[in-house]
Amino acid sequence: MRSQSPSARRSPWSRRLTMAGVAAALAGLVTWYAVGTLHVAGAQEIPLSQGKPVTASSSEGRAFPAAAAVDGDAKSRWSSAFADPQWLTVDLGAPTALDRVVLNWERAAARAYQIQVSPDGKAWTTVYESVTGAGGVETHAVNATGRFVRMLGTRRTTGYGYSLFEFQVFGKPTSSSPSAPASAPASAPAGASAAPGQTTEAGYIMAPNPVTNVKPSHEVPPNKGGFHEFQANCSVSRTNTGDDPIVFPKLPGASHTHTFMGNTTTNANSTIDSLSAGQTTCKAKGDLSAYWMPTLYNGDTAVNPEGPQVIYYKTGVTDYRSVRAFPKGLRFVVGNAKNTDADKFLAATEEGFECGDSYKNKTIPLTCSSDRSVKLNIRYQAPSCWDGIHLDSPDHQSHMAYPIDSHTAAGMVCPDDHPVAVPKLEFKMAWPVNGDMSKVHFSSGAGPTFHYDFINDWDDRTLAAMVNGCIVAARQCDAQGHDGRDDQQPAPYVLNADFVLP
Repeated sequence: MRSQSPSARRSPWSRRLTMAGVAAALAGLVTWYAVGTLHVAGAQEIPLSQGKPVTASSSEGRAFPAAAAVDGDAKSRWSSAFADPQWLTVDLGAPTALDRVVLNWERAAARAYQIQVSPDGKAWTTVYESVTGAGGVETHAVNATGRFVRMLGTRRTTGYGYSLFEFQVFGKPTSSSPSAPASAPASAPAGASAAPGQTTEAGYIMAPNPVTNVKPSHEVPPNKGGFHEFQANCSVSRTNTGDDPIVFPKLPGASHTHTFMGNTTTNANSTIDSLSAGQTTCKAKGDLSAYWMPTLYNGDTAVNPEGPQVIYYKTGVTDYRSVRAFPKGLRFVVGNAKNTDADKFLAATEEGFECGDSYKNKTIPLTCSSDRSVKLNIRYQAPSCWDGIHLDSPDHQSHMAYPIDSHTAAGMVCPDDHPVAVPKLEFKMAWPVNGDMSKVHFSSGAGPTFHYDFINDWDDRTLAAMVNGCIVAARQCDAQGHDGRDDQQPAPYVLNADFVLP
């Protein structure tokens, strides 16, 4: 349970107490002091970090967000990716005279780390440093002033990441401190407010036109068991480059190698403006989106998918009529390049790794039919529920969510905190490898590390027409928006013969 605000915890002692009541209250306080820690009332004794905006270099997953380290709940925790270095930063909202920092570590603690402060979240000063961190609960006295406080871990105690139950900062706002900035909308994570389209210090990108008046649909539509989809057929545009404009923006070569499809200009410095000025390898001329995934290797040789690859745009919710087009600039990462959970990976696929007659493989099979027509296939599905507020989030995933089973006739629905149903992307990739597969791997590692990235740069009108004409209309369309099963004569097409919206 999350801790209540100080005012909510205050006992109703403002009423006149009898002498017996006073005695009982004092006895209660004595008992409390005997079994725990009694803090003297005063702002300086309340963790100023509790409930404040917080960001982190990474998160192990949705169950271990940065916010868990400042929620006042000693059972929840933040956990980072399994790599060095990592950081956790809290924004106190105003310059603060700090007197101590308390770190309540889970078993995955820091051996070497620094406590740093900053006035602006950019220039940092180290106020405490350790290379012999003991873990557990560590309390460090500090004498500094700053608005932002950061734990920077440089060496872990285990093979896992850095994990904090609580990151508590104590002190007192300085008398000259300006008022804290206006808070973000109630449905937005703390620290996420910013100008539309701009990236906040917390790593969020705000949607220019947020969708805040939507509730997940629990209606039961007709045709709920039919097809509701269209295809984006996109060929490889660039390959074998270590760029990743989502995870490593403006850092060319910082990532493992990737294979890019769709937009021909995608690189580490890509923006919506630069993508919009580019060309596309997708059949639909209005699809200037960037799609990429880790490069597949057979030994040391890169293997690229040949020809147009199928990227499905489907419904992920039962009420396909509620699906709306992606907002321009929406971006996310599907999967985890450091994943070691093969079962979790398999659950997000259609048939696992497929190769000839071999299906449901949790990882790349060691052997496959040597028939030259056989290829290694994967169909991996993205989350299709958007929070309606952010085009991106610090972990590039938490602004998106998978639908949940309502256990009613409504079937799969979006969760309440991600109420906006958008198309479900499904990468259906085919690589020309077969026979001996023992040396086949991704640039990110073994099979379950497969993942992909997406930045939406469809022409708005074209994407809306494809979503409404295929998904919402309960049709099974190709890249032209044509359903070959249509009984209508002539069968409707969303795009013309040049794959352009009329």
